[in-house]
Amino acid sequence: METTIMALTLDPRTAQAPKVQSVLTNHGCAIRARIGLHEQSSDFCSEKGLILLQLNSDLNEVEKLEKELLNLEGVKVKHMTL
Repeated sequence: METTIMALTLDPRTAQAPKVQSVLTNHGCAIRARIGLHEQSSDFCSEKGLILLQLNSDLNEVEKLEKELLNLEGVKVKHMTL
């Protein structure tokens, strides 16, 4: 198995997060680590979100996950294999 880092952006974050979460849950066994980021302060919460994933899976599983995420409106995905 190879280690893959995948980055996805969500815009609008609040509308897309439940759909993205469903896809990530379906691929949960391939996800080793997940970090979710968005800009926020006491009076502002950004609608642009960023999720970083460390995947421990073969390339076929990575591509399947990427394809499902790209089918969601407002989601962009990039990945690199180490």
